[in-house]
Amino acid sequence: MAQPLIRLKETASQTAGPYVHIGLTPNACEISGVYPEDLGISMVNEKTRGERITVKMRLIDGANAIVKDALIEIWQADADGLHNSPSEMRGSADPNFTGWGRQASDENGVFTFETIKPGRTPFPDGRFQAPHISLWIVARGINLGLQTRMYFGDEEAANAEDPILTRLEHQNRVPTLIAPRSGDTYSFDIYLQGDRETVFFDI
Repeated sequence: MAQPLIRLKETASQTAGPYVHIGLTPNACEISGVYPEDLGISMVNEKTRGERITVKMRLIDGANAIVKDALIEIWQADADGLHNSPSEMRGSADPNFTGWGRQASDENGVFTFETIKPGRTPFPDGRFQAPHISLWIVARGINLGLQTRMYFGDEEAANAEDPILTRLEHQNRVPTLIAPRSGDTYSFDIYLQGDRETVFFDI
């Protein structure tokens, strides 16, 4: 005799809260005594090789409003195109460059990274990628971190032959990954939805 099925009601959904800041950037949340400074806040020192640049990012939602409750991590190669990673087999990366940064947005929703212009890195098939920075984005309502890249607006030739950019099915969306330069600062707006939605990668 078959037993009756007991169907449980689905648990109500709830967006991810702002706890990422408390755990990952306590000093930015005015919680002192955990770390002398938040991990990832400094990527360079006075001995770091390469061209010093500033990268300013904003996260913009589907209503075209700036998201002020978010966190971004970045990874990038050093000036010679080498990563600060045990899996880097091509040589030794600059010991004075972390290659990794983490920032919470400021009161205006801006993420500011003081870093260096990365070198070109090889794609698995041997072709060289254009200089780029990899991003991981989390915020309230984003339950799985978003992955994307930022390319440099003054690297037109390298961008035109980049194995990732040239592989995008919809080439009209390539500009969503390009950051224009003004002086030593690159500005990158990340759109979560809408007509200008940034290309995100399934990694």
